[in-house]
Amino acid sequence: MQTPILWSFRRCPYAIRARLAILSAGVRVELRDIPRLRDKPQAFLDTSPTATVPCLKLGDRVIDESLEIMVWALENHDPHLLLDMSTEGWELISHNDGPFKAALDHTKYTTRYPDLNPDEERAKASGFLHDLNRRLSSQGWLMGKDLRLADYAILPFVRQFALIDRAWFDAQDWPHLGTWLNRFLHSATFLQVMEKQRPWREDTSPIWFGDA
Repeated sequence: MQTPILWSFRRCPYAIRARLAILSAGVRVELRDIPRLRDKPQAFLDTSPTATVPCLKLGDRVIDESLEIMVWALENHDPHLLLDMSTEGWELISHNDGPFKAALDHTKYTTRYPDLNPDEERAKASGFLHDLNRRLSSQGWLMGKDLRLADYAILPFVRQFALIDRAWFDAQDWPHLGTWLNRFLHSATFLQVMEKQRPWREDTSPIWFGDA
């Protein structure tokens, strides 16, 4: 079978979580890194129906949603039991991908939303983070003592929110959330998925990812 092709962008939180799941699963893909989203290769545009990353090409099939890519990888191989998660975990992911991501964008990209108050939007996002902090006050990970899919699905977005103003983020009263995030940021897994890759071009050799 042809090796799956993953179109990715290094800093995109959706692409980060797709790479996290693929690395955890140990599934080999050809990684095609797009260095600038304003200059997308035609081969990528011909593949992705939405022209967004990540995008996974599986022969004649295309998966264009990051969470679906995560599930695909882990359904192939899930040695760390990341999918062993209750409905509550899926609900957390849904809130992250919906209201929290919207408030995050409204806080980060203020010029795109001139009619919204960024302080109010940051407060909306903070409500979700305080909820996560409460969960983490009595356990190491969002769903208990073990890492689960919800952690990998949500962590890249908490990282993105923290990077808006790291000094402000660190000053907030969510110590357990900060510990959870920092442990992730210093992990070998995160460092591996964030390694800079040579930008994809048609005349370059493939970059393999996921089975190391």
